[in-house]
Amino acid sequence: MAKRATSSAADTLLVELLTEELPPKSLSALSTHFADEILNGLVRHQLKLRDFAGRRIFATPRRLATLIPDVLAHGQDRSNEVQGPSVTAPREAVAGFARKNGVSVEALAQQDTPRGRVFVARTSIKGASLLAVLPEIVGEAVKKLPVRKAMRWGSGEALFARPVHGLVMMHGKRVIPGAVLDAMSGNSTSGHRFMGAPGIRLSSADDYEVSLLKKGRVIADFVARRAEIDRQLQAEAKRQRAVLGEYQDLLDEVTALVELPSVYVCAFEASFLEVPHECLILTMRQNQKYFPLFASDGKLLPKFLVVSNMRVKNPQAIVSGNERVVRPRLEDARFFFNQDRKVRLDTRVPQLANVVYHNKLGSQLDRMERIKLLTGEIARALGADSMLAERAAELSKADLLTGMVGEFPELQGTMGRYYALHDGEKKEVALAIAQHYKPRFSGDAVPEDKVACAVALADKLDTVVAMLGIGERPTGDKDPFALRRQGLGIVRILIETPNSLDLFVLVEEACRKFPKGRLQASTVPEVRQFIVDRMKNLLREGGEETSLIEAVVGQTGGRIYQLPKRLDATKKFMLLPEAKDLAVANKRVLNIIRKNEEIGYKFSVPDKTLMSEQAEIALSNAVEHLSPIAQKHFDAGEYEINLRLLAKIKPDVDRFFDKVMVMVDDPKIRNNRAALLQQLGILMNQVADISKLAVEK
Repeated sequence: MAKRATSSAADTLLVELLTEELPPKSLSALSTHFADEILNGLVRHQLKLRDFAGRRIFATPRRLATLIPDVLAHGQDRSNEVQGPSVTAPREAVAGFARKNGVSVEALAQQDTPRGRVFVARTSIKGASLLAVLPEIVGEAVKKLPVRKAMRWGSGEALFARPVHGLVMMHGKRVIPGAVLDAMSGNSTSGHRFMGAPGIRLSSADDYEVSLLKKGRVIADFVARRAEIDRQLQAEAKRQRAVLGEYQDLLDEVTALVELPSVYVCAFEASFLEVPHECLILTMRQNQKYFPLFASDGKLLPKFLVVSNMRVKNPQAIVSGNERVVRPRLEDARFFFNQDRKVRLDTRVPQLANVVYHNKLGSQLDRMERIKLLTGEIARALGADSMLAERAAELSKADLLTGMVGEFPELQGTMGRYYALHDGEKKEVALAIAQHYKPRFSGDAVPEDKVACAVALADKLDTVVAMLGIGERPTGDKDPFALRRQGLGIVRILIETPNSLDLFVLVEEACRKFPKGRLQASTVPEVRQFIVDRMKNLLREGGEETSLIEAVVGQTGGRIYQLPKRLDATKKFMLLPEAKDLAVANKRVLNIIRKNEEIGYKFSVPDKTLMSEQAEIALSNAVEHLSPIAQKHFDAGEYEINLRLLAKIKPDVDRFFDKVMVMVDDPKIRNNRAALLQQLGILMNQVADISKLAVEK
């Protein structure tokens, strides 16, 4: 297909959809999808080269917009060439081909091809007009937006996340007429709801950002607005001699709530600091979108910052209004805290029988009793105090019945710790109640001590076994029981804390805690594979190569606490000059063993009296000498030394494969040589299956 260039003015394209306040947590994704779909539509109609340079994305609570430079008013005309039937084809076939392509028979050309001389239809396709296709492009872009819940407004039939009040489609200084979501396009937009001009006429698409800021008092660029909020927050915190703590997630949400941000400092009564700080922080951040302030030592201060959508000379009304709003929320937290402490945690435990965990799995009390049994076994294996661990497991879910956790589910575990300490429980018990949910998210710390680790492992294992055991598997991006996160938590605890626990044994023990027949027969292997898959994903995300992961994980089995040292040792082994040849040789060894297994050979100890070749005798002596030494280092966890020993055996391996034929006719000789190679394979693959690292020459 050939193209013919035509002259067509290129200019900046502006598209803005003016709405009522959009969902703040979706704003960033909506704006990106909106801009991407419009750009893709322009590229599809050849009105814009596939070039993102200079493209701008704008997003405020009341608008989605994009600015795209160098958009053509008319796409290039194209010449199209279609090969048809042979010149010797019947006249009816030729006429049909011409008719199909919209040309006369006389207009058909002829062309030589590898299949002979054929007719060719040459047509011209007129380039698209921006004027004609832009409304369709924008309309399709809106339909593809990830809107979870759509609504109607007025008397129209349009559907969108929020009512739409305006549409701007401008190419340079020219308005592109059209309608999207019942809104007619024009060159007018609206500024800040209270501080800007209600109607702003744009002289050109390039004036958009500047006009909105000067006349509309709107910072339209999401990234620029976020940076401005961050600057103001940091400056005000510094003036207050305070720090902000972790606030980046809240910063994104607040950026989606304001168009002209201003930061003001507010305060609350210091008496509220008697309430656990986690409660106050969660109340301020989650419910009010406030930024708590902390002293340099991390202690909460009776101050917070508010990001207002109003920029005024005297902010007293804004400050006092926010202080008045937060007070009852903090008072609620204090009330729940005081009321909850009137009832001991251990008296709440029996009430867990009234809380359904899952209709196929019983109550939270049933679940707690399983976790308690498994916790005791894990604690004894870890050398931890099993009585303390079992007590922590018994109380671990009791705070689910408290008023504070009922109001703020995110505080489960955290409040259990406070209440346990208030009840006089041991510090180790209280800490385990708080930490048995860890790690809660990517990058979160694992539990600190062995008692907490025991409860955390038992809790997570019970969840994964229970849900997979009744067929509740994650699918795609849906994981309602957070099984992937629980699986990763198990892996991280086993890898990052001092222990010698076998994952596969733990899975079997967790399954035994369920009544007979409650779980599917395939639960044990399925759970093992599920957790191993999480482990592989974790290693890949950490930058490890897939071949290395496959080589080490398969040999590690359930002893995943050995993984870091095994991986490190294997990577160092592969730097040795002998490593690549040994990996290839190991692959040959495993292939020969596999072939002998296929013909029914059962391996045994090699018989030296059947060895006649000097090369096989030498290899046998080398394997016999190195095996106990390698086993000693392997048992001691000295994996690098174990692998380095293989370098010493390389000359004997090379000579064996050069001089000795394994698959000979004599079955005794063949089987004996296969037995020798089996011993060699055991020696070579203790730390990792190095055949998986082989790259054939």
